[in-house]
Amino acid sequence: MFECVVNVSEGRDLALLDELSIASGSSLRDRHADADHHRSVFTLINERDALVDDVHHLVAAALERIDLSAHHGVHPRLGSVDVVPYVALGDEDPGEACRLRDATAHWIATTTATPVFRYGPRPDGPALSLPAIRHRAFTSLDPDEGPAPDPRRGAVVVGCRAVLVAWNLWLEGVTIDEARELADLVRSSAVRALAFPVAGAIQVSCNLLDPLREPPSVVYDLVAAATTGCIARTELVGLAPAALLAREDPGRWGELDLDAARTIEARAGVAAYPA
Repeated sequence: MFECVVNVSEGRDLALLDELSIASGSSLRDRHADADHHRSVFTLINERDALVDDVHHLVAAALERIDLSAHHGVHPRLGSVDVVPYVALGDEDPGEACRLRDATAHWIATTTATPVFRYGPRPDGPALSLPAIRHRAFTSLDPDEGPAPDPRRGAVVVGCRAVLVAWNLWLEGVTIDEARELADLVRSSAVRALAFPVAGAIQVSCNLLDPLREPPSVVYDLVAAATTGCIARTELVGLAPAALLAREDPGRWGELDLDAARTIEARAGVAAYPA
């Protein structure tokens, strides 16, 4: 099985999100919407061919219905369909996830006339990270395929990567500058972190790139020890691998917003994948 975690620039119109959920077909395992980020994360998991069909339907529907020119949200974005990463699960070949990325990128560029960037390992040059593409897009970096962007759709970033965990901390009693210092503190080769003011609160938003080496508890404890305020709550965005829950103390699952029902394996209906 493969996973594709499609991030779209819409987090408020629930009727539209329901339409996109239907377009996602049988591959849809989770949907996480955030009105302040104005962003939703659709987690699709299936066998390769069925997954690709559902990804195409979701991407086409989102590009048709979401108008980036009217978008206002705290999360950085390049397109109405912003990020489309493929992940090989279990014993699947990571190289096949990258081939699915390349095929999907070509399909988006040629079928929807939308410019596409590719991140992750590349056969035609050095790997590019998602943050590097966000920083360089349309300045020092041209799209891999497709025409110039239009204001409604922007560009799509299609990737292949390992399993990661998107996980947020909500803070009280800190300024945004202090939160940025905390994001700097936890940032590493295994953790990406940004600080945002969100709906009168402060959030440190993390992507845990190696969640078994630096799991949520490590980030939580670093922030708790350094902050002058307090951690009000945490938030898992999408799904986590079952191996992560096995890594964490069950007594802290509630504090870390982890749940055995919200693992990749539980939603996909399979036994635990190897760590």
